[in-house]
Amino acid sequence: MAAGVATWLPFARAAAVGWLPLAKNSMPKPPGDKKSRHDEILIINVSGNRFQTWKNTLDRYPDTLLGSSEKEFFFNEETQEYFFDRDPEMFRHILNFYRTGKLHYPRHECIQAFDEELAFYGIIPEIIGDCCMEEYRDRKKENQERLEEDTEAEMATETPLPPDSTLREQLWRAFENPHTSTMALVFYYVTGFFIAVSVIANVVETVPCRAPKGMLKDLPCGEKFSLAFFCLDTACVMIFTFEYLMRFFAAPSRGKFMRSVMSVIDVVAIMPYYIGLVMPENEDVSGAFVTLRVFRVFRIFKFSRHSQGLRILGYTLKSCASELGFLLFSLTMAIIIFATVMFYAEKGTKDTNFTSIPASFWYTIVTMTTLG
Repeated sequence: MAAGVATWLPFARAAAVGWLPLAKNSMPKPPGDKKSRHDEILIINVSGNRFQTWKNTLDRYPDTLLGSSEKEFFFNEETQEYFFDRDPEMFRHILNFYRTGKLHYPRHECIQAFDEELAFYGIIPEIIGDCCMEEYRDRKKENQERLEEDTEAEMATETPLPPDSTLREQLWRAFENPHTSTMALVFYYVTGFFIAVSVIANVVETVPCRAPKGMLKDLPCGEKFSLAFFCLDTACVMIFTFEYLMRFFAAPSRGKFMRSVMSVIDVVAIMPYYIGLVMPENEDVSGAFVTLRVFRVFRIFKFSRHSQGLRILGYTLKSCASELGFLLFSLTMAIIIFATVMFYAEKGTKDTNFTSIPASFWYTIVTMTTLG
């Protein structure tokens, strides 16, 4: 460094005495390496939110909107930035795709809105990462089913029937939209009333009633007033059967109707009654008959035809089926592990209730679901 100062010292002295004029203008910028400046930073304004990225980051995918010359149509000369009137929250995932080469599906976003954003930027959904592809397909399938149901419901409510419509079409319109006629509305409320009566009767028949004279033990109301409950159950099942047969007759696609969830619920709700009529009353099959009577509780799900909230709940449970399945699997593993520990801890103890691992399940389940 001393040698460098000594070299320039004569020129400094000459300038001081006026032998060499000093430069009045500022020194020019040092020349840069042009090869290292081939890239530039682009500013992308998405509905007021500004994002910055390198140009070559977008050029990696020339088949998309941001990677092609088509983005120049959105360039603002005044602000020197690209402006897109789109969703800025979803654009974060779009821009991350250009940066990392991996496209992820945001779980909290609407699947249809996400597809629209991908279509606008020219990105195909098939490149979504494996970590998100299964959930994306499930959400897309569920959304497609809901859109089809909404379309059918809208057509059933808003599209008027042609004058030459058949009886089946008129019946199906009445079932799907009870407000189209007075008779359909009356039948709608009658079926809802009998659903409530059936569910209440199923509960009340298990309540103990005062024992008749000569008996010390109280009997359930279902056994004491067996004829009354049988007649009430028969009336309810007749209404449900008539409704199911009429829906089956009027359905545009009978195969699709029989495979629907509501159709399965209708069948499960009425089949125990008919099986009980043909089943002989003896002790050998009494247990099977009691098991079939348990299925009568499924009649409560028939309320979903009368409640939009219950249908939304069904869609929610369906969309969370994988998460609920994992939760049940985790609980099952924990129950087996702790039941095994309790069995071997109590093994050899006199008068123990943990005689086997399955016998320890009850203690484990009660402890996990109550005490935690």
